[in-house]
Order: sequence, then C-alpha cells, then structure tokens
Amino acid sequence: MKRIEIYDTTLRDGSQGEGVSFSVEDKLQVCRRLDELGVDIIEGGYPLSNPKDATFFAQARGLDLRHSKLAAFGMTRRKGITAGEDVGLNALLAAETQYVTVVGKTWDLHAREVLGVSLEENIAMIADSVRYLAERGRKVVYDAEHFFDGYKADQGYALKTIAAAAQAGAAVVCLCDTNGGTLPPQVQSCVREAIATVDVAVGMHPHNDSGLAVANALAAVTAGAQQVQGTINGIGERCGNVDLTTVIANLRLKLGYDCLGTDSLVHLTEVSRFVFETANLNPINNQPYVGVSAFAHKGGMHVHAVNKMASSYEHVTPDSVGNTRRILVSELSGISNVAAKAGRKFNIEHDRVALRKVLEQVNELEAGGFQFEAAEGSFEMILRKQIGRYQQFFELQSYRCAVSRAGSTPPTTKATLAILAKGQQIHASADGDGPINALDGALRSALEPIYPAVANLHLIDYKVRVVNSRAESAAKVRVVIQFRSPEGIFGTVGVSENIIEASWQALVDAVEYRLIHDLEPRGEPDRSGAAQPR
Repeated sequence: MKRIEIYDTTLRDGSQGEGVSFSVEDKLQVCRRLDELGVDIIEGGYPLSNPKDATFFAQARGLDLRHSKLAAFGMTRRKGITAGEDVGLNALLAAETQYVTVVGKTWDLHAREVLGVSLEENIAMIADSVRYLAERGRKVVYDAEHFFDGYKADQGYALKTIAAAAQAGAAVVCLCDTNGGTLPPQVQSCVREAIATVDVAVGMHPHNDSGLAVANALAAVTAGAQQVQGTINGIGERCGNVDLTTVIANLRLKLGYDCLGTDSLVHLTEVSRFVFETANLNPINNQPYVGVSAFAHKGGMHVHAVNKMASSYEHVTPDSVGNTRRILVSELSGISNVAAKAGRKFNIEHDRVALRKVLEQVNELEAGGFQFEAAEGSFEMILRKQIGRYQQFFELQSYRCAVSRAGSTPPTTKATLAILAKGQQIHASADGDGPINALDGALRSALEPIYPAVANLHLIDYKVRVVNSRAESAAKVRVVIQFRSPEGIFGTVGVSENIIEASWQALVDAVEYRLIHDLEPRGEPDRSGAAQPR
C-alpha cells in the first residue's frame, strides 16, 4: 500500500482565512491534536511575519510530538543578496524545526513583474535558498507557487524552477494551484511532467476557488504525487484550501492509500470539530464525512431503507470516520423516521398509534414555523408529552424584560420572573447584555438552588430566522439555540412573533431536557412537584 504524506498548513495558510485568528495557545493545542491524529508534517507559521509565530516556534520546542514533524514557512532569498544575508532564511533556521518550507516563483510573469528580477536570477534565488537550508541540516519542502499557471505560460521555465530546487537539495517539490483555477485532467498531466523532471518526491497544494481542491488532490496522487498539503476543514484565504478531512478519508477508504496512523481515521470528526471550535467558526453541517449532516436522513423512504440496509444511502459507515448517523424529523418524515429516531429509546418502535400522534404533532408545528432537524431537545419534549413520559419541573407565572437607554449610553436590560417549582413560588431577577441573556440569568437564579443540574447547561449557539417575511417587522421568528451539557450537544427551537417569547420556549425545552436526563439515568422518581404534562 503506497504511503501518502499528509502536510497540514492549518496554522499558517488556514489562518489567512477570513475571520480566522489563532492565539499561541490555540496553535499549540491544534498542534497536539494533529500529532495525535498522525499528521506527518505540521506547518506552524512564518516566523519572520509576526511576533506570535516566533513565540509559537519557541514554545513548540517543548511539545512532546510523537508522530508529527514541525515545519517553519518562509520565502526564497531577496534579490541582490546572498542566502546567508537574508533575514527570512535565517529566521527559518532560528525556528529550529526539522522541516522548512520555502515558496518561490514558478510563473515567469511573477518573476519579472512581481519580484522584478530576470528569469535566471529567479532560478538562482530558488537554488541558493534551498541549498543554504539543506546544507544546514534542514529537510526542505519547496513550494512552487502558481506552478500550474506558470506551466501553462511557459512549460519549460516552470519545470526549470522545480528542477533547480530538487538539484539544490529539496526533499519535496510541492506544486501549488495557488489561485485554485486548474482542472483535474490538467493537474494529472502537470504532475506526471513534474515527476519525470525531478528525482525527489512531488507534492500537491490545491486551493478551492473552482470547487475542485479535493478532486485535484486525488488527481495528483493517482498521477504519482506523494504528499498532499491542505488544512483541516479547508479553512484558508478566499474559497479556502483543500479540506484534509475529505482528502484523508478518500485516500484511505476509497483509494486504499496509507496515510496517518493505523487507527487515526476514527478521530477525524473529533479533530474537525476541535479546529472549528478553536478557530471560533461555525461547523459546516454538510461537510463530507465529518459534518453533522453527513449521515443525516430525512426523507421517510430513505429512513425506511437505511433501517433495513444502511449502505443503500451511506457510502461508508459513519463510525469509520468517528461520525454518527442521525435521523431527522420534519414534515417530510414518515413513521419510520420517528421510530428510528426515538422508538427504541422509548420502547415505541412498533406502536404505530403513538408514532402517528408524534408525527401529526410535528407536522402541525412545522406548518406554524417550527423546524426540528436541529432541535433534538424540543422534539424529545414533544414526544414525551405525547406518550406520557414528560416531567414538568416548574410552571411559569410571569416574566418581564425591560430594556432602557438614555442618550448615548449603552442600553441596560433587566429581567424578572415568577415561577412555581416544588410547591414554592419563586421570584428572581437578573441583569444581562440583552433580554435573552437577562431572562436566562433570572431563570437560572431561580432554578439552580433546587435543581443544581441546570448549572451544567451551556449555550453555544443562537440563531434567529424570519418565518413569514411578508409580515415585515411583525413576522414570526424561529429561534434555534444549541446547548452543551453532559448529554452532549443538542438543539431546541421556539417560534413566536415576539423574539423573547420564541427564545423563552427554546430555553425552557433545554432546561427540561437537561433535568429529565439528569434524573432518568439514575432511575430516580420524579420529585418536581408538577409531573403532569402541560
């Protein structure tokens, strides 16, 4: 089985994506996760570009990496000076990484117009830089910037540039589709020419501007490339880099190549979500292999088939990449969806009357603007009410949110509420950054003394959508809130013309979901004082 080297540039090229910024500690944590995954080379950054990257390399020397090797990234020497005089090349050496990556110009247009040098001087800059680093014990990866554009403009010159890098001691020559505009057949042809030109390993660094980064990476590998450079989740400038999670899964599961460690693939989803969280980015639900919707089934006919033979609608098993199957419930669902999603848990798999009641309730609510695909918590509350397994932990008597502002001062918000719980009438109030934050604070203040498990409920995402836009500012809104608790990550939903009321509905479902799951695993009887369904 042929080995393909995985080179990760999440911490450098990925950080050039819009809205992405890693702290030094973020970069160290990502580094550890990539090492655990079995990535071969981790590009940590450009040590001359900013103090943060220089600090990272200094601190990274203390990392106990068991598999991965670190690489520092830089550029070929500047024109008119020797390699030894170049501060950028010396910064690469000072980073003390086993690998260094230098990028150089392949396109004759760039050499003349961007660098302002002759074609001969450009080749000398490449060779001098690679030789200087290689002679000082570094394994050099040469990134041939705009290789495919350069190849189209002047095939002979493009090949001369990578030959110069290889002859000077580069361990790998990586072909960069820098503007992401090359098609897979062109990639294959160029990779074969490059392999015939150099006697070192050839790599591929595709960008996704044409939506073909994964296809181009696979085309390069099947043409003989031995390294793929990309980022976790495809983050990066413009349309991003190639998504390594998709590339790795395809290489291993579809093409039979050896990459990462033997048991690493099952951690792919976990690492993907960790990087999204660390980068403070929303996950891509329909991301291949690792997205939360990658193995989600909604159509009733599909779910019926999946229950009998999962492979009919799943090209690989979810657990092969550390993901899970999800059954969605909506107006498009059939009884099969409800049975698959909750039938076994509540022992109603074959109770068609109960399943039908739940489905009818879902359909009725969705006609009014609700959606339950991302609101498992709210769906479970509906199901529990229909089958008599619901527990009411408190009853709302009233709430009030007051937002006030004077002149140019920031607005202030205060929420007050009254609830009945365990036979007690409880009043609570809280200030907040807005009405939802204040209302959440007041509810927690009221409940936590009697239900401490509420403290383990944490909001992680909040979304609002207009349901009937023709009503303009009087339109209904749908609020979907995502929470994290010991049960995992789950969502709840509320719908109302009043955004505070919609949020309250979602918040109550989340609190009740948390409390029910806190009691049931221990088999405790309901002691809420209000066990009857509302």
